[in-house]
Amino acid sequence: MIDISVQNLVKAFEVDENIIDDISFEVQAGQRVGLLGKNGAGKTTLFRLLVGEISEDEGEIVFGTGKRLGLISQIPDYPDHFTAEDVLKVAHQRLYDLQTQMERLAEEMANDTSKELLARYDKTQADFTRLGGWDMEVERNRIAGGLGIGDEMRGQLFSSLSGGEKTRVNLARLILEQTDILLLDEPTNHLDLKSVQWLEGYLAKFPGTVMVISHDRYFLDSVVSRVIEIEDGKLHFYPGNYSFYVDEKARRIEEASLRYEREQAEIKRLGQRAEQMVGWGTGNKRMAKKAKAMMSRIERMQRTEKPKGDKQIHAAFGEKEFRGDLLFSVKGLSKAYDTRTLFSDIELTVTGGERIALIGDNGTGKSTFLRILLGELKHDAGKVNYGPTVKKAYLPQHVHFEHPNRSMVDTLVYELGCSTQTARNRLGAFLFSGEDVFTPVSVLSGGQKSRLRLCMLMDNDLNLLVLDEPTNHLDIPSREWMEEALEEYSEALLFVSHDRYFISRFATRIWILENGTITDFHGGYEEYLRSLAVDTHVRQIEKKKAGKSQKQNPKKAPSVQKQVDKLEKEIAKLEEEKNTLLVEMEEKSSDYMALIELEQNLQEKEQALKDCYEHWEELMMAL
Repeated sequence: MIDISVQNLVKAFEVDENIIDDISFEVQAGQRVGLLGKNGAGKTTLFRLLVGEISEDEGEIVFGTGKRLGLISQIPDYPDHFTAEDVLKVAHQRLYDLQTQMERLAEEMANDTSKELLARYDKTQADFTRLGGWDMEVERNRIAGGLGIGDEMRGQLFSSLSGGEKTRVNLARLILEQTDILLLDEPTNHLDLKSVQWLEGYLAKFPGTVMVISHDRYFLDSVVSRVIEIEDGKLHFYPGNYSFYVDEKARRIEEASLRYEREQAEIKRLGQRAEQMVGWGTGNKRMAKKAKAMMSRIERMQRTEKPKGDKQIHAAFGEKEFRGDLLFSVKGLSKAYDTRTLFSDIELTVTGGERIALIGDNGTGKSTFLRILLGELKHDAGKVNYGPTVKKAYLPQHVHFEHPNRSMVDTLVYELGCSTQTARNRLGAFLFSGEDVFTPVSVLSGGQKSRLRLCMLMDNDLNLLVLDEPTNHLDIPSREWMEEALEEYSEALLFVSHDRYFISRFATRIWILENGTITDFHGGYEEYLRSLAVDTHVRQIEKKKAGKSQKQNPKKAPSVQKQVDKLEKEIAKLEEEKNTLLVEMEEKSSDYMALIELEQNLQEKEQALKDCYEHWEELMMAL
């Protein structure tokens, strides 16, 4: 069954320049599709066309009958008084309407016992039950908890939340609405590692269709099973995840390059042959006719377009040789805001050449910790000591320039003290060329600002490079370029990142900031994940041992198995009582007062059954 059908779609924002150029594709129900392409390629434009936010110039978009579509990048306008909890409740508005309708019908039935009214009540209650009305609060708590939306945030005015927090709340609302087709535009941008992993788990079980735009390569590998790439307004299809796409695209480019070279060689050979025939054909009609036929053959040849490789940034970080063993040390470092302690009594030592990833949930104080290390923020207690030859540089998460109205070239000239030509040469190495170098830095995108700041940092002789979410605003080609540049940099690196691909590639040491302290793990990201798995396994074994010791001591609480047996008997009893009530309700369908009492008893039995089943699941997990 087809969920999305796009045929001959065209969209242009400027005359004679189609950002979407006559594209067609179909998405089957339940597919997981990654939409890739450079920044500005038209990915978000395609999503906006799909949801009808903008209209196509040509072509047709058709969805499966009755299928509901949701786009995460759209944040609707809500009333000023709405809290985050109110926004989450919007997802269950239909259920609240049914609940209100049930209450109104119950009031009417106090004076009207007609079968028609009772039938309306039964249908309304059946719809409420079928749509999960009794479980909506539990489900709301589960989704919000998974995405790191705590009680404090849920009580805040939605308008007061940051852009990232609004995105998380909106994602939760969209998931709660049980949309059939999810369009996710950079869903991991404002999520910490735990929330990203939760989202991956949710999407693995989601029964509907998913299309996702993401620069998170780890996420794409985990979630998608098909890739559609937009390049120069056209689509290219890859039947696999991101890693498959990378290998297959490289293979296709290599194959196209060989085909192009063979065609060019053949065209050259035929052209030379035709020129000879033209020379020989002077006064010879037959030879002239052959020469003309050969020229026509050359013109008719199907020519492979010359494959385009990504433009490379030819630049490297300057390095300053580090002398000595100690790069920096942290002793008794503490920081609090008002009554909230971010971290306290931190003790760490770093030597030259180490590559350290600082990870942790959003709001734990990672960026604050970096800024204290760099001397940009004051700490409450403790010391930070650097070696005498340390020279450091910092790329913040949000790049700002002191003079935003200056052009890029003037920014380099004034801040680095170089000539205009040198500035232009350096900008060209970072893919800023032509008239673009005269663009004011204030209008640059987040990724362009990061690239410009890196362009300025790379001239320095460094032995400690500090990066705060360095890949956040970069598309995949830019991330890959940064990683290649960092591979050439052999001195110390300290970075905060939620990009697991980046962490996995560079970290040789992990600092985990949680519960006001930093756990120091000496090893890479994959080793860290394995250690977490081992810790979880050990806890499970200890839990089993505790269960066994409990069985061996009859004076203690009943064994888990005995609790299960007892609970199963209780469930059987409740099921029997529930069936008895249903039969009795059918027999007394014309007795309104009796029905009200029976309905109340039924709800109590269903709630008791639900509680028993939840307890039974917990006990079975323990077993």
